[in-house]
Amino acid sequence: MTPITGRHVEQAVQELRRVLTPYASGDWDVPAGSLTWTCWTTAAHVAHDLTAYAMQLTSCEPRRYLPLDLRVRPGTPPDDILDIIGAAGHLLATAVSAAPPDARAWHWGPTDASGFAALGVNETLVHTYDLSQGLGIAWLPPDDLAARVLDRLFPDAPAGDPAPVLLWCTGRIALPGRPRRTSWKLVAAIDD
Repeated sequence: MTPITGRHVEQAVQELRRVLTPYASGDWDVPAGSLTWTCWTTAAHVAHDLTAYAMQLTSCEPRRYLPLDLRVRPGTPPDDILDIIGAAGHLLATAVSAAPPDARAWHWGPTDASGFAALGVNETLVHTYDLSQGLGIAWLPPDDLAARVLDRLFPDAPAGDPAPVLLWCTGRIALPGRPRRTSWKLVAAIDD
């Protein structure tokens, strides 16, 4: 499969916004699906991770993860958090697109731009699922993006439809003959 690019990050974030914007006036203080976080906290987490991945990649720090946090101000309305996610996603997409082929930064090992793009797409898709569950929306990740994430981050993924397999790999659902996972590991680092 071809590498995950900034364009794929943009697609995932656009999908998140398409799905959640009509529900921005709802109650975001409810749990996000099976998470202990609220929908509000989960959305703020997505913005944080997209920003953090962009910062890690642009730092080109190959030995450690930079200690930074994006803090969304308490009381920020959900529609503003969706705008923050849009900006953070664009930031990551731009960083991925601008990174030279030999750029490496730390995510449990030296990780290339495609790895950080995959991490961003994964976070966006699985937490869109969590948010949709909390807000009562029937939604599954797009198969094309889910397949790319599985190919890049989950070498142990079983065969099957990409969306449910991604949700199983990240502990969201059970699959026939496979109980729901309680832990998993993303493999973004590469061997040069």
